[in-house]
Amino acid sequence: MLLRDALGETLRDARTRQNRTLRDVSTAANVSLGYLSEVERGRKEASSELLASICDALDVELAEVLTTVSAALSVRPAASEKSAVVGNSVKASAEQSLRIVVPYAGAARNSREVAVA
Repeated sequence: MLLRDALGETLRDARTRQNRTLRDVSTAANVSLGYLSEVERGRKEASSELLASICDALDVELAEVLTTVSAALSVRPAASEKSAVVGNSVKASAEQSLRIVVPYAGAARNSREVAVA
């Protein structure tokens, strides 16, 4: 899941729990209805200022939104989603740990592996 997808879902959930329309929140946040819709659908990345404005309009703490998004992103991938390629090389093993091979610009010009739990 992408950050913008998780953020959009979290904002939409907050808005719908309050039984508010896109128009109401976009007016309160001083952002166009279409742009807010795009953010909620994960099509646009909200700037920090825009995100703060939307949170204010929804009367939710930005920290609360980011905590919810963080939890959504920290869910481990399903077995079919264990491998991905980012940059030079990122591999996930069967134990769902992640190995990132990062080019190292040191004298030996080797790669270093960083384990991510």
